[in-house]
Amino acid sequence: NSPMIKDWLGKTVDKEDMTRHDKWLCLMMPRLKLLRELLSEDGAIFISIDNNEIHRLRFLMDDVFGENNFVTQIANINNPKGRSDDRYVPTAHEYLLVYKKFLEPAFYGWQPEEKVIKRYRNEDDDGARWREIDLRKTGDNDLRGDRPNLFYYFLFNQKTKEFYPTRTEQIPDDFIQIKPLREDGREGNWRWELDTANKKIETLFPKLMPKKKVWSVFEMDYFEEGEKIKPTTAWSKKEFNSERGTETFIDLGFDKNDFPKPKPVGLLSHILEFATNENDIILDSFAGSGTTAHAVLELNKEDGGNRKFILIEQEDYANTITAERVRRVINGVETAKNEKLKNGLGGTFSYFKLGDAIEMESILRGETLPSFVEFARYIFYTATGEEFNEQAINENTGFIGSSKNHDVYMFYKPDIEWLKQNALTLNHVNEMPHKTANKMRLVFAPAKYVDDETCRVNRIDFCQLPYEIYRMV
Repeated sequence: NSPMIKDWLGKTVDKEDMTRHDKWLCLMMPRLKLLRELLSEDGAIFISIDNNEIHRLRFLMDDVFGENNFVTQIANINNPKGRSDDRYVPTAHEYLLVYKKFLEPAFYGWQPEEKVIKRYRNEDDDGARWREIDLRKTGDNDLRGDRPNLFYYFLFNQKTKEFYPTRTEQIPDDFIQIKPLREDGREGNWRWELDTANKKIETLFPKLMPKKKVWSVFEMDYFEEGEKIKPTTAWSKKEFNSERGTETFIDLGFDKNDFPKPKPVGLLSHILEFATNENDIILDSFAGSGTTAHAVLELNKEDGGNRKFILIEQEDYANTITAERVRRVINGVETAKNEKLKNGLGGTFSYFKLGDAIEMESILRGETLPSFVEFARYIFYTATGEEFNEQAINENTGFIGSSKNHDVYMFYKPDIEWLKQNALTLNHVNEMPHKTANKMRLVFAPAKYVDDETCRVNRIDFCQLPYEIYRMV
């Protein structure tokens, strides 16, 4: 606030530019805290972000989720040609930042592609396919002495084929000694500790490296039919490209200018396949064009799953683009080139528009009282947990809807003087209609001037309107 500093800022830099990162962090902090609360204990959050704020987001996520709950940072090649407007090095990727909430997340892996299966070129006597993996560690810091428990020797007799690990440096007759030599000739480490090597010695074999004329040890890594594989931190599939997102969006009958660069379905599908089971709930709090819902419906169609999605979008295209896309994906689009989109994937969803917030503190101070409809919605859902139907309301009788177990009534007006003077009376009880013969009537009112026995005989459960309202009068 110093006048001198303000003058300097005005002359040398854009004030908005100086605070844009602060504003972004202030935008993200409360949302991330809420999202963490909404996650199941073994849930995980995937955040798609470019390189402008990734380093700040990492610090923020460490603060909100805890540094120990960092899972990985994935580079997704979404534009192989790179951005043409980048001055020096065209950016070809975005990031997926992944954190877990608390417990170990249930990650399931991917079905291996044919090119992955082809890597298992060898077969054993039983016809099982396997590939060889070097047992040497290859990290920059994996030198002998860094991890003493990972340095030991293998002894191999070429005549008898005897082969075993040991820490002794003595070499018996007719044996050769194999140690983890790096490509630069320095001694390194093995990937396994000695005990593990002993337990899994049947899966290990020595091999002479022809170029270096030195021996090393390799693991027989078997391919299990139906086994899923873990993704790496670099994703480069064509279906992850941003162009695929635009193509699908256009195929659904939208104009490419309706929503710039929608996320590709393939990217979201692979996240869901990796990180969800068939009954999970997936929340997308920045829903955009609705790709997440599209991916959920598509994966459910493929594997018969019952995944559910919750999309949140606060921009004015929430209904015309986000929800409309979901409708088209479910019902199908006749002009679509993709057969799945032409026929529709099936499924259902409900569309809700958030009303004005009902803040009890404001009500307590008498500053705002919600309308009858707004309060009926709040009361009905709070009391029943079921979907509210505004069309069912009858303000004259106080009826606001039927739940599984109750017909619900509310005697209320957004008027302080009225609230002071009204309560559930015997006249109300006698005049209140029975909507459903076998259901109890759940009645909300400022107060009750009827005894409990009368309520029981007339099948009424009474609930006082939230105490803040009643106390205010």
